[in-house]
Amino acid sequence: MILSLDLDSEVPIYQQIRNRIVEAIASGELVEGSSLPSTRQLAVDLGINFHTVNKAYDLLRREGLLRINRKSGALVQRDARTGPPEPGFTDEWETRLRTLLAEAVAHGVGDPAVLHSCGSVLTSFTSSARTAGGAGPGAEQGDSAS
Repeated sequence: MILSLDLDSEVPIYQQIRNRIVEAIASGELVEGSSLPSTRQLAVDLGINFHTVNKAYDLLRREGLLRINRKSGALVQRDARTGPPEPGFTDEWETRLRTLLAEAVAHGVGDPAVLHSCGSVLTSFTSSARTAGGAGPGAEQGDSAS
């Protein structure tokens, strides 16, 4: 997994690390049981403070995506094939989605463009997860046509 960060971005570095790892899980590049570099190693590789990486890993642990163990290090705890989300996830996710959609509307992005962007992004993750050997998000929930 290669992480690309924008050190000049207004998005904090720990959040960028978190986002790139979530995207790698969504695309199937990282699957349940995949190990991640130690916080110190990733910090050295990226040329940043290890506390920044630790903050990203801890955030992912609290979100239920990583399992952190002193012996085995950081492992991906769930991916699209793991099953339905934990209780409460969908409500929290919809709250964040509402804000993102509100930003688009506030900036004058029309409904067709918003829907097209959402569809394109979702397809990019589901198609990459399938080619990476995963079933793709939602596959367990009966996506087949009736």
